[in-house]
Amino acid sequence: MKKAVFAAAFLCGLSIHADAHVTLEQQQAVAGSTYKAVLRVPHGCEGSPTIRLRVQIPDGMVNVKPMPKAGWELTTVRARYAQPISGDHGAQITEGVREVVWSGGRLPDEHYDEFVLRGTLPNKPGETIHFPTVSECERGTDRWIEIPAAGRPASEYRYPAPSLRLTPRN
Repeated sequence: MKKAVFAAAFLCGLSIHADAHVTLEQQQAVAGSTYKAVLRVPHGCEGSPTIRLRVQIPDGMVNVKPMPKAGWELTTVRARYAQPISGDHGAQITEGVREVVWSGGRLPDEHYDEFVLRGTLPNKPGETIHFPTVSECERGTDRWIEIPAAGRPASEYRYPAPSLRLTPRN
């Protein structure tokens, strides 16, 4: 009987932890389309408020525009792409937003919030892309940056990066 109670408590703890990480509201989108990424941040760091959120933009995502958030300062980090990307009318895009940072706000541990950006997804149906995210708090940091190895689900990781499955056009 004790083993059954322990197992049930353990499984409940796993489900709570699984819901406690930064996730995308929509976890699949059409490859090559414009996508609105809504990052859901469920809490701070073990009782400490989140004061800065950094999101790395996946390779191949272009034309990224973050949404300003009242009470937070918004900055972007621009850099060259590993390889040029074909844009509209055949133009080659060689650099763009590679990281988005919201800072200066305060998300108490007992509250939840959303941070939004949009951009054009890579045209690679069937692939999964990741948005490594770091939540910096008054005390502590949570790094949601683990990218699952091929064939392994994100649920096997303690700090999985938010992920997006790219689907084909219908």
